[in-house]
Amino acid sequence: MTAASGPNAKQPTASVAAVDLGSNSFHMVVARAAGSELHVMDRLKESVRLAAGLDKRRRLSAEARDRALDCLARFGQRLRHLPRGRVRAVGTNTLRRARNADEFLADAEQALGHPIEIIYGAEEARLIYGGVARDLAAEVPRRLVVDIGGGSTELIIGEHAEPTLIESVSLGAVVHTQRHFADGRVSAPDWTAAVLDAQVELEPLIRDYREAGWDIAVGASGSIKAVQKVCVSAGWCEETITAGALRKLGKTLVKTGRVDPDKLPGLSGERAPIFAGGAAVLSAIFDGLGVEAMQVSDKALREGLLLDLLGRLEHHDVRDATVEAACARYGVDAAHARRVAGTAARLCEDTGDWIADEADRHLLHWAGQLHEIGLTIAHKGYHKHGEYIVRNADLQGFSKSDQAVLATLIRLHRGKFRDNLIESLPAAQRPVAARLAVLLRLAVLLHRGRDPRASRPPVSLDVTGKRLQLHCDPDWLAEHPLTRADLEREQAYLDRPGFRLIIDE
Repeated sequence: MTAASGPNAKQPTASVAAVDLGSNSFHMVVARAAGSELHVMDRLKESVRLAAGLDKRRRLSAEARDRALDCLARFGQRLRHLPRGRVRAVGTNTLRRARNADEFLADAEQALGHPIEIIYGAEEARLIYGGVARDLAAEVPRRLVVDIGGGSTELIIGEHAEPTLIESVSLGAVVHTQRHFADGRVSAPDWTAAVLDAQVELEPLIRDYREAGWDIAVGASGSIKAVQKVCVSAGWCEETITAGALRKLGKTLVKTGRVDPDKLPGLSGERAPIFAGGAAVLSAIFDGLGVEAMQVSDKALREGLLLDLLGRLEHHDVRDATVEAACARYGVDAAHARRVAGTAARLCEDTGDWIADEADRHLLHWAGQLHEIGLTIAHKGYHKHGEYIVRNADLQGFSKSDQAVLATLIRLHRGKFRDNLIESLPAAQRPVAARLAVLLRLAVLLHRGRDPRASRPPVSLDVTGKRLQLHCDPDWLAEHPLTRADLEREQAYLDRPGFRLIIDE
């Protein structure tokens, strides 16, 4: 099995959808692919103000949950007809921060009718760049892309379609407005403090970005679009936001004393409550990076999600390249890893619908490739080192929950089966994660001799519930007494999580 195989990968390209659970607004886009073009068929946006519903204990309030679930239920009505695998829904900064995100996701997925991933900031930035870069002329090779969301700001430098420098900073229009303009007023000291505070957050990355350089700066998403509309309507600039226009905007906000749509032509009443925070962050970016002019793109995270989803459906899954790059970086024995992954896949196929979801089979495949990634640190406890690397690395294409499952599988592929690690995962993921761990453990054990000639051990597996019957060729097992001993020890290890392994010769 390869990561591109499976039912979803074989279906002809049809309608796909992306859902962005942002910190300020939720967005949904439905599109149809025609060759290399995406034709948008439907688009919805609702202001949910999720970040505003995050309390001091970093828990979503009941009101914020209700607003979000009502919105997702409406989105779900539009997406019910689309099969699983053709909708990619992601949560961003606020859901990354919320302590009760797992509780919320269970209800949110039911309302939407599709799985929802929480993605790391680096993955959010990569997807934003992908959406924006597709809209840019090829003759401008090096781009700085900036996206100011409700809870975070993503800054990416890339060449053509490939990002080369990625950062996600906890600076967002909602959060920054709450911090500096909570009462709705904009005084000169408040404005100066807001810009300076944002510059302090940006300071660690300024040097690297200035040295990297860019040919063109492009802004994306609601806050930057709102700044553009106000500056254009006021006659301070044309379509491109200039540094001079931003300075005039700051002076006007201070002079007016508050964000008033009646005195700021082009500003919508919906955007007004968080406008000052977004404008202050953008001003800090212009000042800190020395940006003189910034174009504005209509594309952003949603378009990046659609393109990434189409890539998965058309056998171009960025996660395959990410895993291969990680294996190369950490010196993984690629041939041995492929043998383990291949045996894990065959055992999985033997079990029928024990692992029914193709996405879970992909995770098993990648876990097989990465299971020895921790050896680069030390052999002793290498499964623990591997868990740490995978749990904390920026793995392009992977969601936060996928990385957590991968890290758990790597930790559990050898030694005692610590079921408390399974219990630390969200409840919906625990049963299948335990099953994946069992299959990976058996595959690793069958290849413990690291014999390059033994790419297909003569075994098969039958499963009924938690009863696993491993059929082994008796001659092969007699020739591998250490494997027999390992299997017998594995029987005892699997007793703890309630599995029963029977070795049938």
